[in-house]
Amino acid sequence: MKKILVVFVLVSLLYSCTSNTIYKKPKDLIPKDSMILLLKDLYIASSAKSIKNKNLQRKISYIPLVYNLYKIDSLRFNNSNIYYTSRVDDYQPMLDQVLVLLKKDQAFFTNIKKVRDSILQDSLKKNKIKLIEKNKGKESKKRRSTKVPLKKDTFPKKKLN
Repeated sequence: MKKILVVFVLVSLLYSCTSNTIYKKPKDLIPKDSMILLLKDLYIASSAKSIKNKNLQRKISYIPLVYNLYKIDSLRFNNSNIYYTSRVDDYQPMLDQVLVLLKKDQAFFTNIKKVRDSILQDSLKKNKIKLIEKNKGKESKKRRSTKVPLKKDTFPKKKLN
């Protein structure tokens, strides 16, 4: 009897540990392609929380702005996200696409930053050259203007004895 009870408990524990819960499709489910873009923007918005904005403020939540952009509310997103996460076979390729989109955006903005930095460096070099040339011109004018012509009468004459 004890063996049967132990086997029954073990089987019920193993069965309860495997969660194959698949939720019903909600009425207002966000389509997969929109959900991929939404997830990408939500990842960016959540990571931007620790970055200073133009007003030098931190800890600002941009997630409501993303919801407004896609014209959804957080409840609709949560329902759709729960539905997709319950279907791992559908959700994993979506997350892979989100990762690809994030890497594309990163490469795009890295390229823009390189171009902007190179333009800045070029302009700094040009300004430095102009400043050096301007200073050389001022120094040569100073040298010319500091030379005062000497008059012969300005020195006292020594008497020869």
